[in-house]
Amino acid sequence: MSTIPPSFTIVDHPLVLHKLTLMRDKETSTASFRTLLREISLLLAYETLRDLPVEQVEIETPLTPMMAPRLRGKKLCFVSILRAGDGLLQGLLDLVPAARVGHIGLYRDPVSKQPVEYLMKLPDDLGDRVTVLVDPMLATAGSAIEAVRKVKEAGARDIRFLALVCAPEGAAAFAAAHPDVRVYAASMDERLDDHKYIVPGLGDAGDRLFGTKDHRGEV
Repeated sequence: MSTIPPSFTIVDHPLVLHKLTLMRDKETSTASFRTLLREISLLLAYETLRDLPVEQVEIETPLTPMMAPRLRGKKLCFVSILRAGDGLLQGLLDLVPAARVGHIGLYRDPVSKQPVEYLMKLPDDLGDRVTVLVDPMLATAGSAIEAVRKVKEAGARDIRFLALVCAPEGAAAFAAAHPDVRVYAASMDERLDDHKYIVPGLGDAGDRLFGTKDHRGEV
């Protein structure tokens, strides 16, 4: 079994495992894949956000006044790494509809193999917000490492990363680059193949999410 970095949490809830198995199946339709990704994001978000700060406020129930917990501080910020991150983003917004949303668009240069930014739109005051980046696949982790670097440059301090499937090679690279960022995922898969695709993986999450041409994997 691959070593899991200390900053990584693998969420092995039975419902997460069940839904991930359905998503891995190549016969799962685009519509079902999209629904499953939205559902699994809710389950992963539960672990990712379990330690959010709260404060006690006074309210009045239909029966009596009481002190009750409420989220403290500024609204959360969810940052989708395009394009597959949007599949996880929708589920997170179902859970926290008032959250701010950012987008980072990166593509891999075919020659250098390095991530190149083509879009970045982030809310203000990231330093005062819990920032959660989302991308289903953490393969080589090149895009994830660069995206986290971008939000750090924008002032984010409390950063978490939510993924679906990780490769050990990418996990090690990410942990080395950003040991202060906690990662939550549904699975640590076996390895990367010679083309840098996650094995066994689930194929290209973006293509399966949006019904475009089928690639073997994402990086």
